[in-house]
Amino acid sequence: MSETPVKSRPTGAYYGQAVASFAIALGASVLGIARLDADAWVRGFLGIAVLFLVTSAFTLAKVIRDREEAGQIISRVDQARLDKLLAAHDPYANGPGTL
Repeated sequence: MSETPVKSRPTGAYYGQAVASFAIALGASVLGIARLDADAWVRGFLGIAVLFLVTSAFTLAKVIRDREEAGQIISRVDQARLDKLLAAHDPYANGPGTL
């Protein structure tokens, strides 16, 4: 039988670092745009651009994750079919020396 690889989960520290770095980057961008010496419409445009960048980054991460998970499911189904074929195959069913 085949063994499914153990999937490691991210640690709490890794998760915390990811959340903190996202919050710091977004906060710095918002603060920088708010304190920018420019007209309100320029700051608004930059704010919308940052918002669009954040949402598209989340979407891209989800698409990549979904594609990876779909590939794992297909791989598991193929492995299960192969395991079933190998389990059902008896090389000695027709006697020794026959194919």
